[in-house]
Amino acid sequence: MRTDIKFKKVSYDTFAAHGDRDTYDNIQMPHRATSKSAGYDIFAPTDLDIAPGQTVTVPTGLRVLMPDNVCLMLFPRSGLGFKYRLRLNNTVGIIDADYCDSDNEGHIFVRMTNESDRPLHIDKGTAFVQGIFVQYLLTADDDVSAKRNGGLGSTTDKH
Repeated sequence: MRTDIKFKKVSYDTFAAHGDRDTYDNIQMPHRATSKSAGYDIFAPTDLDIAPGQTVTVPTGLRVLMPDNVCLMLFPRSGLGFKYRLRLNNTVGIIDADYCDSDNEGHIFVRMTNESDRPLHIDKGTAFVQGIFVQYLLTADDDVSAKRNGGLGSTTDKH
């Protein structure tokens, strides 16, 4: 089923604090590996070397535009999780539809830790995480009207 969901790059001005022009120009757009894949592979924008126990933050250079009732869930690629116990530091990354309107243009960062006892090398251009779009429902008594006003971690529980 086709939708109006679309991956895009953030502007170079937004990306420049995290990488150079060559890296930006060569960012690969996410795509599915097969016609029945649920996840969109997200590719490493640079070579990544992650020592045992080390945590890294990867600026993907990507943002996603999607309807209000959809979120993007990020997971490590299965093989990396299985072989290296590669773990996203927030366990599952949740990208909300309004994140693309944030101060950082919705720039998706992936923070992960190699929990294995051996070094992990991921070549530039290799799929390292996958994103799955999920449609969600709201409760009948939902009355939230707050708007996002920042980037990562900008929303807080005010209850």
